[in-house]
Formats: sequence, structure tokens, C-alpha cells
Amino acid sequence: MTTVQAPPAVPPHAQVIQMATASWVSAIVYAAAQLGVTDHLTSGARSAEEIAGPLAVHAPSLHRLMRSLAGLGILTESEGQRFGLTPLGEALVTGAPGAARSTVIAFCNPAFWHSWEEIVYSVQTGKKGFDKAHGMPLFDFLARNPEAASLFSEAMVGFHGAEPPAVASGYDFSTIGTVVDVGGATGNMLAAIVSRHPTTRGVLFDMPHVVQDAPALLHARGVEDRVSIESGSFFERVPAGGDAYLLSHVIHDWSEEQCLTILGHVRSVIKPDGRLLIVEMVLPPGDTPHPGKVLDIAMLVVPGGQERTEAEYATLLGKAGFRLMRVVPTESAVSVVEAIPV
Repeated sequence: MTTVQAPPAVPPHAQVIQMATASWVSAIVYAAAQLGVTDHLTSGARSAEEIAGPLAVHAPSLHRLMRSLAGLGILTESEGQRFGLTPLGEALVTGAPGAARSTVIAFCNPAFWHSWEEIVYSVQTGKKGFDKAHGMPLFDFLARNPEAASLFSEAMVGFHGAEPPAVASGYDFSTIGTVVDVGGATGNMLAAIVSRHPTTRGVLFDMPHVVQDAPALLHARGVEDRVSIESGSFFERVPAGGDAYLLSHVIHDWSEEQCLTILGHVRSVIKPDGRLLIVEMVLPPGDTPHPGKVLDIAMLVVPGGQERTEAEYATLLGKAGFRLMRVVPTESAVSVVEAIPV
């Protein structure tokens, strides 16, 4: 009988170094996405020499990049130094389901990298690294750069891709007539909800430069006749008339003062029997691993918000005139924080 030996344990110092050098992998994947390397391999395996011209890059350096991508499982190398796509590589092709390429470009581009360079500043001061790096807040930057805003919206679909169907199935929307999705971007979450619950209608509310991409998404999902679109700022108002108000990945973007402003506008129009539904990564206590604990630092550095525990949500909601009723977990990393006006 052959005895299979377990791989040697990685010592603590090596694990820490691996964590610290993970940014190298991020940079390699970003280069592949930005250059569109995988787009040139959809018709079959090719060498770096063959695609260097169309990509306008240095062929020997491209070969080294493709070799590293093969080591990461994104490409596969065959005889003659030809590279083909693996399932991971197929996911990185432009337009592939899941929006991986857009997400990688949005999160790993220089604008975001420079923000992370200021992480020590953010921890020292509690202020946003993005603002220090760019002289303006993230959402002002996106408003001034429409292409970046569209890419960011696609990245939200990619990064949170598993969440809309999980929320639509994990929370019972069947008794809700109209859901107002406040800050709902291009309608990805709302489309999933109304698709699953045929008697529910939606109102999508976000800034004009954000909702401009919504009609195409809603049409593609076949729900454009059940979702109306309104543009505006949730710092100024939210639409009246909803039976439930949905805030998906909105509250975690902003300071507590700004969150209370947003929640105050909801409180001013919500019906006495209405429901406030906050979709976020609710942090577990103690040492329990959770992606939200890393995302919390991204919120500190980039937009200036934070992730919260259930107790922290209860406190915030109480200040805004709501009572937290329950936290409904889903099959994704997010939960639905349900609250009612008091």
C-alpha cells in the first residue's frame, strides 16, 4: 500500500509573507485583464510571439507574463510555448459571465492602487486614502469620469455577483408590492428580486450618471416593464410610495453622519408598516473569518465607510428612528438587516 504523505505545513513566517506578496499576483492578473491577453486566445492556443503585435507589447516580456498566468491556472502551456485558456482564463475574457475582467480592471487600476498606498495614513487618521491620493472622494471621481463609473458599476455586478439571487431567495419579498432600491446602481439586485417575485414591482433610484446603464441591464433581464427609474441623490431625497426600502451596499460606503442623513430621508417617507432592508456583510464576532472583515478595511481606505456587526447596526438604526427586527442570512456573504420605523 502506498502511503500518501500530507504536504508539509507552511510555517507562520512564510504564511505572513505569502499574504504580503499577494499583491504581486493581483498585479499579474490586472496586467492580463488590462491588455486583453485572454481575448486573443479564444480561438485556440497561441504563442506570445503571435499575439504581441496585436497587443502592441514586447513579445519576450509577454511570454513571461503568460508563463506566470499558466502557473496561476489562468492559462495552460503546451508544446511550442503556446498558451491556451483554462476555465479561469475563459472567465477573464471580455464579456464573459461574471464580469471578472471589468472587476479586475476596476479594483486593480492605479486609482485604487494609490488609495491602498495610503492605508497607514487611513489607520493613523481615520481619513480616506482615496481622498489623499486623488484630492477628491471616490464618488466625485466617478462622477467626473463616466467611463470609470460604468466600469465600477460592472465591477459591482462581478464582485457581488452571487448576492442578488441569494437575497431574492433568502428573504421573502412575496408580500411586498413595491421595493424602492435606493442607490441601486444599474438594477442588478432589483432585477433579481422582481424576477423571482412576479407580483413585486421596483423603483430604481440613483444618480443620473449611474442609472444611465440601467435600461440595458433591466431589458436584458426582461424586467424593464416592472421597474421604473428615478434619478437623484439620496443625500437630498428618496422616492415616496414604497412598501419596502432597499439599501444594498450603500450604508457601508459612508460615514455615520452621512448614513444618518440617508436613513433620515428613508424615515421621512416610509409607511408606518413599511420595512427597511439593508443588504450588507454583517460581521461575525471574535476570530470567525469573514470576507467582510477585509472589505471593512477597503471601506476605510477608499470610500470612508465601514462594515458593521449586528449590534452596531442596531445602534445606527436606533439613532435614525428604526428598530432592528432581525438579520436574515443568505447563501452568500451578505445578510438582510430588517428594520421598521419607530
